[in-house]
Amino acid sequence: MKRVTKIYEHPHYQECLKRIEKAEKDRIFCCHDMQHFLDVARLAYIFSMERGYDVPKAQVYGTALLHDIGKWQQYEEGTPHEMASSVIAERILEETEFTEEEKEGILKAILEHRKKPLKTSALSEILYDADKASRNCFLCKAKDNCNWDTQKKNLEIRY
Repeated sequence: MKRVTKIYEHPHYQECLKRIEKAEKDRIFCCHDMQHFLDVARLAYIFSMERGYDVPKAQVYGTALLHDIGKWQQYEEGTPHEMASSVIAERILEETEFTEEEKEGILKAILEHRKKPLKTSALSEILYDADKASRNCFLCKAKDNCNWDTQKKNLEIRY
């Protein structure tokens, strides 16, 4: 997981985490922090194994760590966070040891993670599903004010 650690330790990644934290300090809804990123990574990896996909663990974790890293730009500038995250991820991935094919897959999955695409890669599919499954809406005090579609909300215990 050396490549994933390089993502986490990257100075720009750390800067983005701080900007997200600052932007979400008073947020009553789900936050986009390391807990969320790791929850998504773990669920995506479980989904990959359960579905018999051959997606490398480092690629799953790298994608999960990067998928929402541009959220601060959505708050500050109105840029859709999947687009901002893709640009930031591309910059960070230049300084890792992921192959060009892995980088392309990661960037594609990040761009697709907000809407369930009809035809997609295994990585895009598991990222989308894990991102949604990572939220424990049934526990949330703000669930009645949340603008998430009821179909996306996790209103019962699931893994």
